[in-house]
Amino acid sequence: MSDSNFARFVEVGRVVLLNAGPSTGKIAVIAEIIDHNRAVIDGPTTSVPRQSFPYRHLSLTPLRLTNLPRGARSGVIRKQLEKEGTIAKWESSAWAKKRAAIQKRRSLNDFARFEVMLAKKARRDVVRNGPGKGCMSVVLGYYCITHEYIAPCSPLPFRFAPFASLVQPAFWHELTGLKIDVLRLSQDSLSLSASYSVGRSIRDRETGQDIALGCNLSLGADAFVDTPTISPLSVSARGVFKNFNTIEDFKAADKAALFNTVAEEIWSGIIDHKDASKLNQFLLITFADLKKYQYYYWFAFPAFVAKPAWEIAEDGWKAAEAQLSPTQLSSIFNTLHTETKPYFVVKLTGDAAELHAIDQADALLASNDSQSIIIGFLDPSASPENPGWPLRNLLAYLHALYPSHTATLRVLCWRDGELPAPGKSWKSRFGVVSHAGSDDPSTKPTALGWERHPTTNKLSARMADLAPMMDPTRLADQAVDLNLKLMRWRILPALDLEKVASTRCLLLGAGTLGCYVARTLMVRALTLSPSHTPPTLDFRVGASAQSRSSIPPASPSPTPSASPSLNSKIVSTAVNPKLPVQRTDSRRYFPVSTRPATNSRYPCQDIQYPLRRSHRRRKTVEQLEALFDTHDAVFLLMDSRESRWLPTVLGAAKGKIVLNAALGFDTYLVMRHGARATTSNPKPNAPRLGCYYCNDIVAPADVRVLLPLIPVRVTLSILHFPSPSPDRTLDQMCTVTRPGLASIASSTAVELLVSLLQHPDG
Repeated sequence: MSDSNFARFVEVGRVVLLNAGPSTGKIAVIAEIIDHNRAVIDGPTTSVPRQSFPYRHLSLTPLRLTNLPRGARSGVIRKQLEKEGTIAKWESSAWAKKRAAIQKRRSLNDFARFEVMLAKKARRDVVRNGPGKGCMSVVLGYYCITHEYIAPCSPLPFRFAPFASLVQPAFWHELTGLKIDVLRLSQDSLSLSASYSVGRSIRDRETGQDIALGCNLSLGADAFVDTPTISPLSVSARGVFKNFNTIEDFKAADKAALFNTVAEEIWSGIIDHKDASKLNQFLLITFADLKKYQYYYWFAFPAFVAKPAWEIAEDGWKAAEAQLSPTQLSSIFNTLHTETKPYFVVKLTGDAAELHAIDQADALLASNDSQSIIIGFLDPSASPENPGWPLRNLLAYLHALYPSHTATLRVLCWRDGELPAPGKSWKSRFGVVSHAGSDDPSTKPTALGWERHPTTNKLSARMADLAPMMDPTRLADQAVDLNLKLMRWRILPALDLEKVASTRCLLLGAGTLGCYVARTLMVRALTLSPSHTPPTLDFRVGASAQSRSSIPPASPSPTPSASPSLNSKIVSTAVNPKLPVQRTDSRRYFPVSTRPATNSRYPCQDIQYPLRRSHRRRKTVEQLEALFDTHDAVFLLMDSRESRWLPTVLGAAKGKIVLNAALGFDTYLVMRHGARATTSNPKPNAPRLGCYYCNDIVAPADVRVLLPLIPVRVTLSILHFPSPSPDRTLDQMCTVTRPGLASIASSTAVELLVSLLQHPDG
């Protein structure tokens, strides 16, 4: 028979833990087994009365009383427990200690929980920065989790205040233009610049205490400029920028390799070139979702970790005016305000202070009077006990190049952006730091510096959403530009978008074709104008046109539906004017376009007009001629051939691009109407383009003679055209065409215009 896999059994003498009842959490001993569900337990030393207890509410412990007889009384059990020390064994077990800790945490009040939080922070600081000579607490006045006070050691490791990125919205706008116009599909690394200034703090009006602001590194609209303009007592930091094309590439990027590349460049600058200008170099990786205007980004500020850690003297960081005189501090301020230096060396001579470049630190530190030498830097931190992130790499720089002179350094954290007011103290801090040294200072140490998320405090990327901040009109404008500029990424690299955007188009006809062409055109200047219709018809959009065009439906009828089988609202037969409706609809899709609407009745072929209206007709033709003069391309999108006559003649006379689009039932025609070479094309022997009237989809029918009409500056001959609308049946007066044909024809017309504009002679 094989051995059992279980080590604990329900047996007489087994010590058990009660999980229910008034004695929950106490231990007892099984004195007798009743059946498969219950046993008699007794705890004479733990105040557990002798009772019958179910197995499902107890837990078997690894402890057991040896040679305990069945049915033993409480006195026998007590003697056996004391003899074997069972209670002491239980209290020393990990199981009992964990339960005691949980119970203690549950019984803490708010202040005790606050003390525990501080103790955890102190422990975390030690783990991050390295323990100082066995000391497990580095924060003065903190208590450990057992409420035992731990005195500070001397010296103490100190913590650096990390950089926090502060990205201005203008930077994302610059990135949008850079991505669309320059980078496109490229993922090459670029150089960018940021800046930080001295640490700032604000005073709380209620408590009078100074509140330190963040240690910020700012990026603005001039981030991609080689030499950005910065204010005095601000430092320019160069960085590496890399943008990814997709969010998947951003997530799957080898971030460790990118980080190590920047860290290696910083270390190479220290060892090979003694270059301190790269100590503040940073890394920024991004993904720009330009459709939603959401930008994912992650900063890294590489800094080298010293092993063992740098330590601050016993008196810690103190006010600079406790070590330097007001005259010396004023001299330092005036020098930095005249010529800002991110890192510098201060040499004290009497009551004066001289500033030197950081590359002169070796000669100054090697002098006999090393106590008069102070290493200084512009500190972006305002925390009294935590110097800024740039000090990390500055100490690594000095220790790697001058290890024999950097066992102890006097450090000045300069934080004064202006002279203090009378009666106010200086904000700069002073401290003495020491380092035990390492085997080979020239060996590259490990680096850290990925920015933590400000909300979760985890190492993760952040997201900036600019869509709620943008003006809807500008948002629509940029959306249209994005659609056009994306064509140049892969499909049409040589596409001249400026020529397309600057083209002024005149659309004659605001019906089905007019709506689709206006919807497809991506140009700023667009004028809509209806074609002429007989005087008996009002030019309005009816219910039948709403299913074929992009015009929004007419106002619903207030009268309830007469048919009980229809649950939807019935479209009213009261129609709306085409032009205002179409203009409103088109501006809803493209608000930045200039779309004036002209609602006029132009002369049409084969219609006799009374002489009393001749003045009105002349004025109308003048208006049409003025529109031709101010536009580059004309779309003829009317239903009938007669209404295309006058615009065709004007286009030929003025040498304009005239594009015709006509619909049949299952056919359509899109073409550029030709003109004589002498009027539209200055090239000799240039072939004449086609004629719309010779290629129309509608065959000529009954022909009448047009009465002569002489508009201003244009003389029209007597021509023959098909019969006008009054002699047509209902199916001839309406646009009867297959679904989808109008959108195909209008899109083809727009493509034809763009192709003409891209031609060298266009």
